[in-house]
Amino acid sequence: MSLVRWCPTRAIHRGLYLIVLWSSLCYLIFRFSGQDDTASFVNSNTKFVPLEAEPLIDRKPTPSELDLANQIQKNVPNLPIIYWQKYRGKLMKMNRTCAKFPSLYDINYNNMYWQILKSSNWSFYLYGAYYDNRTLVAMKPVIRILGMNDRLDQKVKIYCQLWFEGHTQPVFSQVFEYNLMWYKRWGDYTKGTFKPYMIACQIPPGYKHLVPESVSLVEKPCDMAKTNLRVINNRPEHGKKEDFAVCVKGLDFLHDDLSVRLVEWLELLFLVGANKVFFYQLEVHHNISKVLNYYQNQGKVEVTPITLPGEQPNIPGLLHMYLKSKLTNKRLNELIPYNDCLYKNIYRYKYIVLLDTDEIIMPKGVMNWKELMDTVIIPKALQTKKTLQASYNVRNVYFMDNMKYSQDWYIKIPNYMHMLQHVSRSVNYTKPRQYVKCFHDPEQVLTLHNHFPLSCLGGNCTTYDIETADAHLQHYRTDCVKTLKRSCDKEFRNNTIIDTTIWKYRDLLISQVTKVLVRLDFFNPRRGN
Repeated sequence: MSLVRWCPTRAIHRGLYLIVLWSSLCYLIFRFSGQDDTASFVNSNTKFVPLEAEPLIDRKPTPSELDLANQIQKNVPNLPIIYWQKYRGKLMKMNRTCAKFPSLYDINYNNMYWQILKSSNWSFYLYGAYYDNRTLVAMKPVIRILGMNDRLDQKVKIYCQLWFEGHTQPVFSQVFEYNLMWYKRWGDYTKGTFKPYMIACQIPPGYKHLVPESVSLVEKPCDMAKTNLRVINNRPEHGKKEDFAVCVKGLDFLHDDLSVRLVEWLELLFLVGANKVFFYQLEVHHNISKVLNYYQNQGKVEVTPITLPGEQPNIPGLLHMYLKSKLTNKRLNELIPYNDCLYKNIYRYKYIVLLDTDEIIMPKGVMNWKELMDTVIIPKALQTKKTLQASYNVRNVYFMDNMKYSQDWYIKIPNYMHMLQHVSRSVNYTKPRQYVKCFHDPEQVLTLHNHFPLSCLGGNCTTYDIETADAHLQHYRTDCVKTLKRSCDKEFRNNTIIDTTIWKYRDLLISQVTKVLVRLDFFNPRRGN
């Protein structure tokens, strides 16, 4: 190319043109590929997100130690964290080598809700401690400790170190009472199997007017404790009791969505007179959690998470398999929540009722439990027994899912109302005092079993048999219990009548259940499971 023909101006224009063309092309590429860095970008889900957008993360301030302690206390009621935090760093011990107040960092935890006292040949798993000053307690006041032991007939010497507010030294008291909450005839009475115990220490003279804040269990009085349980003393304001508390054993429904049936059951309980329902939770379906959270926020239920002690599995799913295959172990473990519920409420309710979620005590002739007890049962019991009883038991009758002469669906009752729809029951009741449920008097009961008191204050447990004309236990099952399988069809499933007693609550029950299900969005097809 000749230098004469070359024009710098033309070259500059051509260069500028190419730059503009290239810039335009880049803009179009970035614009349609979502990479415009002046506006927004497109993520893998093809949603436009502005550059100035911030991810939503929890920016709440870190809780103070007091806030954290209160939260821990709520989640683990048996841990004396508030008391420990208050006196942390202060000299709390008998002397330099004896009975130092244990740091919560030094406790032998078995798992979240259990502590462990170990010796060379036995282990005691501790769950809860309770102040008992009831009228019929012979050596009152006492501290009762609930737990499980892997040794038979535990009679070794162990001691309580009692810690009181404002006192820097513990008070010693030897365990004087061992209540094994199990009978040999029920099976699995072998060394190494965890057995439920309720043990007791007397509060010594000079301290009877005080309630301990916590208790440590040790082999020798001066031992440096590796356990420390908060002493529960749930006294109501002004000493006034409510009428009925319902206690429910550890829920094990990880894959079974019984949420709608649970709503119906709870609403019926409130209609018949339950003031509050106390649940213990092992593992449940998320829809059941949703229901429990709803009622807990209303103050109508209380949910306490629970685990199994020792080497028993607490892995979700495996826990269910274990309890299903180890039925005796299941029964042994159930006694812990039942008795914890009793002792948390001995001062707060007139009656304690243990029920499963497929059972309801149905009053007849009256509308609720209070009328039943005040106007029917107590007058009859006093007339025949001459004194108040430790428990008042109702007979069990089956309302099975597929009775032989079951009717079709009742068109005026929603299909999701399981109990209202199932009004076919067996003609025959199970035998007297078999598979019964009771109204328990917490002023008299010492320890509880699912069906009746195991032991009572002042001697033998007394009970009154409620006549079936006055009330019975409606039990909603798919089949008889295992021990009745052979006679189930003849005695129960194929020998039925229609019993519509429950329909006296029909309109109000349908209204209440539907209202709750709507609030919880159970009728939304897009909600998912």
